[in-house]
Amino acid sequence: MTDIPERIALVGLSGSGKSTVAQLLAERLGWHMCDTDAMVEQMAGKSISALFADQGESAFRELEAAALMAAIARTSVVIATGGGIVVRESNRTLLKDQALVVWLDAPTAVLIARLRTHGEERPLLAGDDPTVRLEALRTARLALYRQVAHLILDTSHMSPLQVAERIIAVATKTEN
Repeated sequence: MTDIPERIALVGLSGSGKSTVAQLLAERLGWHMCDTDAMVEQMAGKSISALFADQGESAFRELEAAALMAAIARTSVVIATGGGIVVRESNRTLLKDQALVVWLDAPTAVLIARLRTHGEERPLLAGDDPTVRLEALRTARLALYRQVAHLILDTSHMSPLQVAERIIAVATKTEN
């Protein structure tokens, strides 16, 4: 594979498939995989939910920015980011300048269904109406995802492997 970028970063809302697709991409390319949420949890020594509860969003965003910087420092890496990584301008600049950024998207109903099929605890699904919360996040972040994305993929009718293959196909094309 020639002319492939040194870094591929996946952005998007919860349930879009960032972690799953990043793992498949890394395996297919023979690259490293970094998940910024997992890196934050390792740095904090606690879950993201506990970090938010104990220290607030600001502390989380600081660790998230540090995790992104550490991931971007690598080459031959696929980076799965947290859904809100784009809220900081410095993160958007770093992503846009240092990686091929792929925005994975799907309709809210698809994202909610995917989140419900996973056994892990998702704060987004707690409470009365996760659809309203996810739609609010979509509204708040839509322009930010667009600003950083080099490629936008609607993943609603694609398997994670199909998404990974599509990203590889686009990434390996020579720029004109």
